[in-house]
Amino acid sequence: MNVATYPVGIDSQVKDIIAMLSVGTNEVRTVGIYGMPGIGKTAIAKAVFNQLCHKFEGSCFLLNIRKSSDQHNGLVQLQEQLLFDSLTGKIWLADVDAGINGIKSQFCRKRVLVILDDFDQSEQIHAFVGERGWFGPGSRIVITTRDEHLLTQLEVVKKYPAKELNHEESLQLFSWHAFREPHPVTEYVELSKVLVDYVGGVPLALEVLGS
Repeated sequence: MNVATYPVGIDSQVKDIIAMLSVGTNEVRTVGIYGMPGIGKTAIAKAVFNQLCHKFEGSCFLLNIRKSSDQHNGLVQLQEQLLFDSLTGKIWLADVDAGINGIKSQFCRKRVLVILDDFDQSEQIHAFVGERGWFGPGSRIVITTRDEHLLTQLEVVKKYPAKELNHEESLQLFSWHAFREPHPVTEYVELSKVLVDYVGGVPLALEVLGS
């Protein structure tokens, strides 16, 4: 997946999450990534997916569940995508319950990687990962959300707070978007530092302001 145009400050967080996932063990493990909008949860999850997807029998990244589930039959379409991406075969579902049955029957013996991006209601996730027993031994599920409490409700094994960039990383990301190089051009160094201090270490804000 395309992670980011300039993936500054992502590598160390990806390593942390991969360590939490403990891919070599046989239990079904769920890890949650949480944090404010624009902090980089999706980019981190994409990078994790890129590094790990080839190690599983099937893999799927469901992007922007919060927005997609608001569409007509949105959850059903996402369930169909999950089954299609992981099993490379088109499946038509009548409703969410049919999707749940399909996920349980198709994945219970398969070792899969599933990443569920940006959910805001526990009901959304229950349509995909209601119980760990739905998935075969060694499967891994990664969930991103703005709400840490939802991860607690879902009883994820580990919770990871996405981190803001430090000052050096923030200035670098801002400079890439503003000047297409890792450092500000000479006449804009001081102004760039002021802007970075004002925005803080939120990647999306730095990208938008730099652009």
